[in-house]
Amino acid sequence: MVVGGGLVGLCCARALRRAGLDVTLVSEARDMPPASWGNAGHVAVEQVIPLASPAALASAPGRLFLRGGALDFGWTRPGAWVPWLRHYLPACRAGRARAGQAALRGLLAGAMPAWRRMADELGRPDLLDDGGHLMFWHDPRRAGPGMAHWLAADTGTATVRRLDADDFPDLSGVLARRLCGALKIEGTGRMTVTPGTVMQVLSDALYGAQVRRVSARAVGLARDGARTAVRLADGQVLGADRVVVATGVGSGALLRTAGLSAPVVAERGYHIEWDHGGMPALPPMVFEERSMIVSRFGTRLRTSSFVEFTAPDAPPDVRKWRYLEDNVRDLGLPVASGFARWMGSRPTLPDYLPAIGPLPGLPGAIAAYGHQHLGLTLSPLTAELVCALATGAAPGMALAPFRPERFGGTRRTRPRDPGPA
Repeated sequence: MVVGGGLVGLCCARALRRAGLDVTLVSEARDMPPASWGNAGHVAVEQVIPLASPAALASAPGRLFLRGGALDFGWTRPGAWVPWLRHYLPACRAGRARAGQAALRGLLAGAMPAWRRMADELGRPDLLDDGGHLMFWHDPRRAGPGMAHWLAADTGTATVRRLDADDFPDLSGVLARRLCGALKIEGTGRMTVTPGTVMQVLSDALYGAQVRRVSARAVGLARDGARTAVRLADGQVLGADRVVVATGVGSGALLRTAGLSAPVVAERGYHIEWDHGGMPALPPMVFEERSMIVSRFGTRLRTSSFVEFTAPDAPPDVRKWRYLEDNVRDLGLPVASGFARWMGSRPTLPDYLPAIGPLPGLPGAIAAYGHQHLGLTLSPLTAELVCALATGAAPGMALAPFRPERFGGTRRTRPRDPGPA
């Protein structure tokens, strides 16, 4: 059984069914689609340095939204993020940050190959483009230091190349302002269709593979002898030999019902999308000074930004959409329609590593949550690792850095009768 219908959950359900297991996918109907739906479509294998680090902590004041940056906190909802912060600060210590970087580098090294395998198995190799992405600067004072940082940075399997003015792509009709600096990041990927379309392709594949679908919200987990039982909001209880928890920002509340600690915070991002009215098929463009990425999906452009820590159900901050709209106009990007607005919650653990591995005290239960900005990037690989654990195969990499109990607070729960399964 897979609990969670985001991209990670869909990929896990597909991999398990492909391995020959009978699979039930439990996912609730949502007013807003999951975080993976609103992703920029960027397979970000270059992001091997976790945002839990001394450098990230030191730079936080300058990145605050009130100072023109992308970092913000829900100051009226401190209970949503202060407990998480108590775990985040120790994770920023140099030793833990180095260990986290090594772990994330190893995980991301397998991301592009896993995406290629999944796309081929779906019969849709066209879903993935591995042409890399571009990074731009307009401010001459920031271009030099910014490019120097990326040229010296650990980017894992991706490589960074400085573009001289003669190498700049043809941006006539795309940008109104002259560039002062540009980099090409090679070895990264992008979705050629929206992540929502990728999710629909996966969903269709699950129907074709006869995966059972249960539209309901999971509200409890409990040990049931040698199995794990999942209680649904309507009172129904389902049992399974293997249960994959891929419930995103809801994972913390769900696991607390089994006495497990999962300090997942909602790290909200915003995007706007619009018709461009005709534009070259450029790779994703990152505007570093504005903390924005712009992706092209056919006739549409999408730009995404912001790291907003607050409750997932807090009202959206309309100023952030306006910021994106103002920057689109200032850059001179082609606009041939109104803007569609979206906001979603990335599930983030304090050390910026996902939780992948067995869940203590719940027989056969496997964690697959907490992928922060890398949910789309790591979904196929996470599914392969989960499938290996579920079938008793070797995962192919060390999963100790991603063990779900690493933040402590775990207490064993006594087996209890979860009701009829």
